[in-house]
Amino acid sequence: MAKAIRIEQTGGPEVMKWVDVEIGPPGPRELLIRQTAVGLNFVDIYFRNGLYKLPELPHGLGAEASGVVEALGSEVTDFAVGDRVAYVHSQQGAYAESRLMPAERCVKLPHDISDVVAAAMMLRGLTAHYLLRRTYRVSAGETILVHAAAGGVGLILCSWARALGATVIGTVGSAEKAELARSFGCNHTIDYTRENFVSEVHSITEGRGVPVVYDSVGKDTFEGSIDCLSPLGMMVTFGNASGPVAAVEPGLLAQKGSLFLTRPTLFHYIAQRNDLLAATQELFEVVRSGTVKIAVNQEYALIDVAQSHRDLESRKTTGSTVLLP
Repeated sequence: MAKAIRIEQTGGPEVMKWVDVEIGPPGPRELLIRQTAVGLNFVDIYFRNGLYKLPELPHGLGAEASGVVEALGSEVTDFAVGDRVAYVHSQQGAYAESRLMPAERCVKLPHDISDVVAAAMMLRGLTAHYLLRRTYRVSAGETILVHAAAGGVGLILCSWARALGATVIGTVGSAEKAELARSFGCNHTIDYTRENFVSEVHSITEGRGVPVVYDSVGKDTFEGSIDCLSPLGMMVTFGNASGPVAAVEPGLLAQKGSLFLTRPTLFHYIAQRNDLLAATQELFEVVRSGTVKIAVNQEYALIDVAQSHRDLESRKTTGSTVLLP
């Protein structure tokens, strides 16, 4: 038996329960992983509160973790018992002491990336990778807008985009978060609690706007983000921290400058193992070189996950948060 977090109904943080779960031996292509660190992400809240649907209840939560391989399936050849591994998976259930995972969804960890850092960066880091390198390939000399710049994905986006030679404008919710974002490469910060980010973006860009907006906030920022784009710009909405975006009339995109609108998700970009391995290799390289820093600013015991959800929802956290089994 192992301990894990399960929910029997959707709702607030109180629905998460610390329970015993039975974990059998690994299937032919599975790994049994003793988990050492688990990543906390806003998408976990969407599954907990019912915005995103789980396949059934009761069910686990959590998408990413790191740990040590304790047993192998009979057909697994790429891993060995004792290997340090990490994963991000579309099936929720990472809030657990141990877990069975498909071997093809796991990657080996380099010796100089810790379990805590790995658990904090699989979802966020790979999200930043596809946003910057595939959804819209940021080039040197461009100016981009990143919402929630002091968040887990935001800090990675800021530092990676800056390393690519871009000028980064980031929105934040306080002076402290502005200082943090700047320390991670954000060139210009806009405090949305006291400044109009649309006006500020146009002031910074001398009226040109930006070619791409990366928006994980959703409802509260969507319309303003559209107004920040230059003609032929791309609106990338990849999260709903303030709630889902309302229906969009396609004619609006033409009116605002023949804009592009996309709602990407990580798991389409890493559906094939070769894509997963290529993306993680590039992510590991920029982290190991120090080009991109992973800010693990909060740690909680996994049993205290309810408090971590409360703090994340109330925007008390910055950077990444890790849960320790």
